[in-house]
Amino acid sequence: MKLRDASMPKNLIWVQMLKLAEYAVVTAEVPDEITLALNLSLCPCKCEGCHSPYLARNFGQTLNDSLLNHLISINKGITCIAFMGGDNDPKAVEKLSFGVHLRSDYPYKTAWYSGREDLPEGINIGVFDYIKLGPYKKEFGPLNKRTTNQRFYKVRHNMDSHNLEDITYKFWK
Repeated sequence: MKLRDASMPKNLIWVQMLKLAEYAVVTAEVPDEITLALNLSLCPCKCEGCHSPYLARNFGQTLNDSLLNHLISINKGITCIAFMGGDNDPKAVEKLSFGVHLRSDYPYKTAWYSGREDLPEGINIGVFDYIKLGPYKKEFGPLNKRTTNQRFYKVRHNMDSHNLEDITYKFWK
C-alpha cells in the first residue's frame, strides 16, 4: 500500500487505514491528562522540519478497535487517548474516537493531533475532547512557543452543538 500523492495516477485504488508505529504514556501532549499517545504512520503532511519524518513511511500494525482496546487495557491510569496523526484517514480516527467514548469501563477523553490547517470536511468534532490543528512550520516554532501557527483546542460539548475553545496557551511556559 502506498500513499497517493500528486505523482500517482488518480484512478489507482487506495486502501485507507491507520497504522500504529509506536505508543507511549505521556503527560505533555494533552494538558491535565495522562495520555496514551498513539503515533500513526502514513502521514501525508510532509512538514518541512518535522520532528518525526519517519512517520511518513508505511509501517506498523493496523490500528483497529481490537488493538486499541488492548492498549487501553494494558495501560492503567491513563485518562486520555491521543491519535498523533491519522491525516491519511480522518474518518478512521473519528470512528476509533467514537468507539473510545462508547466504552463503559471509564470515561476516557480523546485527542487528535492533525497536521492539517483545517478540519477535514465532514468530520464530527463531537467525538473528540481535544483537537490540535496546523502543520509544523519552522519559522513559527512548535506548539509550546507563543509564535506557533499550530492551535490546540478543547471541544466544548453543548446540548446541540460543539465548539472549539483555543487552549494553546496551556503549552506556553
